[in-house]
Amino acid sequence: MDSAHICLTRHGETDWNRLGILQGWLDVPINDRGREQAHTMAEHFAATGFSAVWSSPLVRARETAEIIAQRLSLPAPQSHFGMKERHFGAIQGIPKSELAELNPVLLEQILRRNPAASFVGGESMDEFADRLLAACADIGSQHPGQMVLVVTHGWVLDAVLRHIGGVGRTAVLHEKPKNGESVWVTARKSTLRARGPQTAV
Repeated sequence: MDSAHICLTRHGETDWNRLGILQGWLDVPINDRGREQAHTMAEHFAATGFSAVWSSPLVRARETAEIIAQRLSLPAPQSHFGMKERHFGAIQGIPKSELAELNPVLLEQILRRNPAASFVGGESMDEFADRLLAACADIGSQHPGQMVLVVTHGWVLDAVLRHIGGVGRTAVLHEKPKNGESVWVTARKSTLRARGPQTAV
């Protein structure tokens, strides 16, 4: 079976991104800047040759994907549950300024994007990583020999970068994926590896 080449891209900006509120599985739409970013992404990807667009089912990823697919004259995006953001449990929707008073230790872990952080009522790092890696393999199996765009979330990109970089799932990365930043991977059967240089819009 030929490998699928997958570009995982973080969705456009939301008001909660700007305000510092952890979104997780809560549905928050992209804002005007996020829509501008989606159009910029589409321009950036115009000559890439994608055959399909997928997204997380969360509205911020789905709307970003819809704008890109329309601009690239591709079919409407398909959604994959496995590409959702990590579930942050009880603290979803709580501003970081408020979390600083409620649980400053957890806030410090979030600001460092520490994957080992524990979220009451949320997903463990292993649950999250297993889910999204299985989703990548599933999408790849449906597009052998093709290039596919997947619009997803920041912690997803973190987990994929750890996986293809060969570091542990609990390793803290030094840079936060920005809205519109991309990670390219090659998927073949159940194997996921880096594909070429990583790009950002």
